[in-house]
Amino acid sequence: MNNHEIDYKIYGDDMQFVEVELDPQETVVAEAGSFMMMDDDIQMETIFGDGSGGSVSGLMGKLFSAGKRVLTGESLFMTTFTNAGAGKRHVSFASPYPGKIIPMDLSQFNGKIVCQKDAFLAAAKGVQVGIEFQRKIGVGFFGGEGFIMQKLEGDGMAFVHAGGMIIKKDLLPGQSLRVDTGCLVAMTRDVHYDIEFVKGVKTALFGGEGLFFATLRGPGSVWIQSLPFSRLASRVFAAAPSRGGGKDEGSIARGLFDMFNGD
Repeated sequence: MNNHEIDYKIYGDDMQFVEVELDPQETVVAEAGSFMMMDDDIQMETIFGDGSGGSVSGLMGKLFSAGKRVLTGESLFMTTFTNAGAGKRHVSFASPYPGKIIPMDLSQFNGKIVCQKDAFLAAAKGVQVGIEFQRKIGVGFFGGEGFIMQKLEGDGMAFVHAGGMIIKKDLLPGQSLRVDTGCLVAMTRDVHYDIEFVKGVKTALFGGEGLFFATLRGPGSVWIQSLPFSRLASRVFAAAPSRGGGKDEGSIARGLFDMFNGD
């Protein structure tokens, strides 16, 4: 094993967090802002990139690693948590919105998983968090995730987060699955990813499901989410009052305000 071997436990149902157990000198690397809590003797350090070491070193190598993360919309920095004590210690990371945390042992998936840009939560130190370019123009423009996705490489544990319920589909060679472009969470390295136009003018224009499908063809495994964050955000935005709430909402809010102010 090139990566640190970590144990873990996932708590919760819809708003989950993962508790990672670290032996002395073991380290876990996490996305900035995902930290929840930790025991004594855990040392935090902010680093450029993923801290995996990779094949490049020095200042330029670190800048290049961090720059790749900017292309995926992530922060320049990540945070490492190292057990500097003599016994086992725990550190926990929380999901950013309602959904599920998916534990992935990369050694069981030929050392690589490709996932949506904001899916990565945490991983054992040594897992490389990089970028995966989509080579086809159609996939890049209409695939829901653009030209660039994240890739996780190594032989350790990684934790990915997605919205709603998550289902894993194992595809046989030549077997295909069509999904909404925003519902794809992750896939193994051998899955072929393409975009298919929705057939029928009426379906495309008035079906309410968009103009394109993501077509996934095996062999390999794919993970599908039932509630993409973009869909959740658009529903919240559509339901938000444009002028501070409707008549009833304003009346309730004003009544509560008056009550707390003694009127």
